[in-house]
Amino acid sequence: MNTKINRILWPAILFIVLVALWALAVRFFDVKAYILPSPSDVLDVFVTESQTLKSATLATAAAAGLGFLISVIAGVSIAILFSQSALIRMSCYPYAIFLQTMPIVAVAPLIVLWFGFGFQSVTTVVVIISLFPIITNATTGMTSLEQGHVELFELYNASRWQLLFNLRLPNAVPHIVTGARISSGLAVVGAIVGEFFAGASDKLKGLGYYVQSTGLLLKTDMLFACIFLSAALGVVLFLLVSLISRGVLRKWTFDLNNN
Repeated sequence: MNTKINRILWPAILFIVLVALWALAVRFFDVKAYILPSPSDVLDVFVTESQTLKSATLATAAAAGLGFLISVIAGVSIAILFSQSALIRMSCYPYAIFLQTMPIVAVAPLIVLWFGFGFQSVTTVVVIISLFPIITNATTGMTSLEQGHVELFELYNASRWQLLFNLRLPNAVPHIVTGARISSGLAVVGAIVGEFFAGASDKLKGLGYYVQSTGLLLKTDMLFACIFLSAALGVVLFLLVSLISRGVLRKWTFDLNNN
C-alpha cells in the first residue's frame, strides 16, 4: 500500500513544486502574459472557457479512441496475414516501415483533400501514426514461435487455422499488449496533429485546433490549458489501455498455466 501511495504522492509533490516555481518565476522576472502566463491565468481559463475546453477534449478523445481501436483491429489483421506467408511478409513489411517513417505533416494535406475537413480526416491521421507498433509487435509474437511447439502441432496434423488460433495468436498476446500501450500515446499525438490540418470544420474543433489558433493569436493562457488537457488525455488513454491490458495478460497467464 505504501508503494502505491508513494507512486501518487511524490509526483503530486513535484507537480506542486514546479507550479510554485513557475508562479514565482513569472512574478520575479515580470514575464509578459503572452509569453508565459501565470498558473492563476491558466486556471482562470479552465473556469471561463470550461465548456469550450470540454467539447474540444471530447472531440480529440473521440478521434484518438476510434483511431486507436481501428489501429488495433487493422494491425492484428495485417499481422495475421504476415504470419501466414513469409513471401507476403517480406513483400509488404517494408511498406509498413515506410508508413511509420513518412512525415505525417507532408501527408496530412492529401488526407484533407481526399476526405475533407473533419472527424474522418483526423481519425485517418491517428490510424496512420498509431498502426505500425501494433503491426510490428503482433507480427513478432505470431512468428517467433518455439520450434518444439510447432513440431507438436505438426505431429497432430493441425491445420493452418488451428495453428493460428491455438498457437500463434495466444503467443502474440503479450506483444499485442505492448504494441497497444505504445500506440495509445501515439493516438493522442495523431489526433492533435490531425486537428492542426483538418480540425477547422464547424462541427469539430478539438484541442489541436485550439492549440494552433490560440498560439497564432498569442492567447498563451488558453494555449497552456489545451496543452495540459492534451497531456492529461494521453495519460488517461494510456492508463485505460494499461488497465485493460493487465486484465488480458492476467487471463492469458491463467489460461496458459491451466493448459
